[in-house]
Amino acid sequence: MSSAPASASDPTAAGVGLPRGQHRLTGLGSALAVIVLLGLLVAPLAVYPVFLMKILCFALFATAFNLLLGYVGLLSFGHAAFFGGAAYFTAHAAKVWGFEPLLAVLFGAAGAAVIGLVIGFLAIRRQGIYFSMVTLALSQMVFFVFLQAPFTHGEDGIQNVPRGRLIGLFDLSDTLTMYYFVLMVFVFGFFAVWRIVHSPFGHVLQAIRENENRAVSLGYRVERYKLGAFVMSAFIAGLAGGTKALVFQIATLTDVAWQMSGEVILMTLLGGLGTILGPSVGAGLVVTLQNYLAASGLPVTVVIGCIFVLCVLVFRRGLVGEAIRLLHRRGQGLPRR
Repeated sequence: MSSAPASASDPTAAGVGLPRGQHRLTGLGSALAVIVLLGLLVAPLAVYPVFLMKILCFALFATAFNLLLGYVGLLSFGHAAFFGGAAYFTAHAAKVWGFEPLLAVLFGAAGAAVIGLVIGFLAIRRQGIYFSMVTLALSQMVFFVFLQAPFTHGEDGIQNVPRGRLIGLFDLSDTLTMYYFVLMVFVFGFFAVWRIVHSPFGHVLQAIRENENRAVSLGYRVERYKLGAFVMSAFIAGLAGGTKALVFQIATLTDVAWQMSGEVILMTLLGGLGTILGPSVGAGLVVTLQNYLAASGLPVTVVIGCIFVLCVLVFRRGLVGEAIRLLHRRGQGLPRR
């Protein structure tokens, strides 16, 4: 039954009768993915690994957020609760309970998924701006919980988090080893989002985004699909937050504050909403600007804000979204997006 929304929301879902240009575009995307992966494997030889790890963490965070906004049409102002919550859970598990690094990250992501289940269960009962305001309010409640909870140490956060040894063999205190661990987590999370989007479940999500009433009339329980997508997005955002806590060996209130939710929205819109690669590009752009403008004396937020306004005016679909549109227009018989 899921094939009907798939064909309505994604003309290429069936993979049959596609124009030749569409096949070329798909092949180009696959080749680009391989090139990017190979580039990431050798990138730490030329670029500071900690800087790259920060980009990968925020790229995964933005990709998780895009799953909810870009493919379901739900604008959440509370994703910092999952990102920062997982950071706290991972840091506490690694430092106090002595969890192995991968287990600590998974524990943090599971904790984020639980928070997502609670927030999502309450928020999906509303639509539009009301949904967004509910997620913001509940996220702020999570923020104050972490501010007051004894194990978070208040404004000091959880510091000196040990990176440990991955499966008892690989010492993550080595920066290069830690980089490849972060890359592994990023590739897993990125592939998970790609697989969700291109599955029958993902096609239903896109059908809900395009016309929720039609999806209901076809017999889908849209609330369950929305909640499922919300929890999946929270889990993957938790992977990003937990990994970041190990990279920088600290979890603070900055990760769970509402500003972090605004930052991931900015990254997603800059890169391209509803595209697989766009949020990663947007995250890389924002993190790079923050890094290099910090020592310039220029107001970082003002500069990034001006760039955002420029991109909205010139690249209305985001950087990657506009690139995809141009490739579609160059193909023969390809639908514009």
